[in-house]
Amino acid sequence: MLTNQHLVIISLDALGFRDINEHQSELPTLNKLVNGGTWVKEVKGIYPTLTYPSHTTIITGQYPSVHGIVNNTKIQPERRSPDWFWYQKDVRSPTLYDLARKQKLTTAAFLWPVTAGSKITYNLAEIFPNRIWTNQVLVSMRASSPLFILEMNNKYGKLRNGIRQPELDDFITACAVDTIKNKKPNLTLLHLVDMDSMRHRYGVRSDEAMEALHRLDNHVSQIIKATKEAGTFDDTNFVILGDHYQINVDRMIHLNTMFAKRGWLTAKSDQTFKKNWQVMAKTCDGSTYIYTKDFGQIDRLRDLISGVEGVEKIHSGQEAAQRGADPKCTLMVEAKAGYYFTDESDRAQVVEKVLPDMMGDADRYRGVHGYDPDKPGYKTTMIFNGPMIKENNTVEKADLVDEAPTFAKLLGLKFLEPLAGSAIDDVFVD
Repeated sequence: MLTNQHLVIISLDALGFRDINEHQSELPTLNKLVNGGTWVKEVKGIYPTLTYPSHTTIITGQYPSVHGIVNNTKIQPERRSPDWFWYQKDVRSPTLYDLARKQKLTTAAFLWPVTAGSKITYNLAEIFPNRIWTNQVLVSMRASSPLFILEMNNKYGKLRNGIRQPELDDFITACAVDTIKNKKPNLTLLHLVDMDSMRHRYGVRSDEAMEALHRLDNHVSQIIKATKEAGTFDDTNFVILGDHYQINVDRMIHLNTMFAKRGWLTAKSDQTFKKNWQVMAKTCDGSTYIYTKDFGQIDRLRDLISGVEGVEKIHSGQEAAQRGADPKCTLMVEAKAGYYFTDESDRAQVVEKVLPDMMGDADRYRGVHGYDPDKPGYKTTMIFNGPMIKENNTVEKADLVDEAPTFAKLLGLKFLEPLAGSAIDDVFVD
């Protein structure tokens, strides 16, 4: 099979099957890509369906239990704002961008999760300051390609407003357009977060979320236009994908508050807890890990959790690992649709209603993800378009782990170790 030397992967964070299925005609760019390419309609995510584990699966072809990014944030119970898995050093599996680099291909990434400190040629890493002694410029410089990020900030920094949306996506798209036109990278990874942010704040099907979807359609158009201006369009395959969908919520579950009342951890007034815990919940929003140390009452713990309002299912640690989640957890708890978990340790109630005036506060949402990928109506989606892709074609189902081997095939690359997924051969021209 002949391959092309340019691949552009655009992640529209929180894009679901339902978005394309119900709104395709309203989205001129995505509509054209679907009709002129292959739409992989329902893509099953990984467990937990969170942004950082998902994006690492997308470019490794492995489940979190193998690649090591098992959550968005690290276990730091004493910190109200724990560190995220920003740095590639935490990834235990080979990545698509390293595979490309070893074949002398140039790479570019724009807010692609877990790429800080990587060897991507042109990297604008997703990272933010969560220590009082630093700032956005310093952490970005240290995590990204320093001269590149200086150039991009100098040209387009006026577009951004901290990490607020939609301004951040405007900035990131402008940087990607400039880089495609002037650097012509072989592999471009772009992560746009506008719709995910609006769904968290206003709800999954809110007007604000739908307006963001239309803005994203325009951003995709800008990227395609950039390849035409660069003279690389005819040699470029495009992939537009989601990492997960979202579900509306109106109640939150504070399991650590319940554990504190049992004396299994020591709560602090800022909703963190001391390091001498025996049992702790570590939220994945729609699900939560339960970790234990020196604790022999697992059956009692399971019974206690099963009696909490909003708990749908409890997986053993072994079952969680078999699903691809963290093999180090003791239990993994799934919330019913409409509920989500926090890590908070000192609330008045274990289950609490989310009120409108809470919006804007940390961990207060109208829509979340992180649930079991088999929840009904919860699939993400993916669109392929380009010279190697069948036109006016659909593939009914695929898994998130199938994406990396498919992308490797588009660039003529091959992962050396066995992957959890396999290439989606039905997208390719015969």
